[in-house]
Amino acid sequence: MVNPGTLAVCIREVQKSLLQSSKRLIESKIQSLGVGAHFQVLHDRIVTPGDGLIIFQGMQDSTAESIKSLEGFDVAWVEEAQTLSARSLSLLRPTIRKEGSELWANWNPRRKKDAIDEFLRQKKPDNAVVVKANWRDNPWFPAVLEEERRLDLQLYPERYPHVWEGEYAKAFEGAYFARHLEQARQEGRICRVAVDPIPPLKAFFDIGGAGHSSDAMAIWIAQFVGREIRLLDYIEGVGQPLGYYAHEMRRRGWNDVIVYLPHDGVATNNITGKRYIDHGPKPASSAAFLSRIPEPVPR
Repeated sequence: MVNPGTLAVCIREVQKSLLQSSKRLIESKIQSLGVGAHFQVLHDRIVTPGDGLIIFQGMQDSTAESIKSLEGFDVAWVEEAQTLSARSLSLLRPTIRKEGSELWANWNPRRKKDAIDEFLRQKKPDNAVVVKANWRDNPWFPAVLEEERRLDLQLYPERYPHVWEGEYAKAFEGAYFARHLEQARQEGRICRVAVDPIPPLKAFFDIGGAGHSSDAMAIWIAQFVGREIRLLDYIEGVGQPLGYYAHEMRRRGWNDVIVYLPHDGVATNNITGKRYIDHGPKPASSAAFLSRIPEPVPR
């Protein structure tokens, strides 16, 4: 109504039919605003004032050729954008390039590595506007949803931060240790802690496989202070040689640590041909060895 002739496309990653699109939502909004006489609702599109158009498209089955039909559009709105793949985002961004055009996205964050989250919240383009809004920011928040929110907080505290507060999905009911993690969060045991200069630093390894599709290598840096186990850092990688992790530990300041390996520390590495335990000079036990992270050899 304000900008006659606007061309807009409503996008979802997966849209097998218009029932999965936002078309019905827009139709309801047109009627609730009392402007139905100015719009023509067709089977697969909505004609707007000034010969404008709203269409609906799924990205999963789109190709570089088919997506070119969106050139010249003013607005692309991606609903449930947390499901948008990196491929779809890379197809969409250079296509919506008309002067003054905009790409809109709304989503409930799942993971930092989701394509839209990485693009808008991690890389933070200079020309992007990102707004975090929750239930408390909604002046029309209905009583029925307030009741649902309180019920989730009481019965499902593991999923509450993600569903209602926009936090990343970390632990849901049924996930291992989910309830323990949520209890630790509520008790304030998940916080920043300083390194104690006296107790030794320990690095606990969970060895991954080789190759880009293998299990991740995970390393927790910890200290045992009194009766507390303080987790200071976490390192993860996929398909990297051991030297990568040694460099990463040095880069983060963990130069002098006791390394604890699991049972497969005696297994041969597919890349180096050496056992993980062979990299350490002094075995501490059958499941651990003492290792001082060596300085790199000058070349």
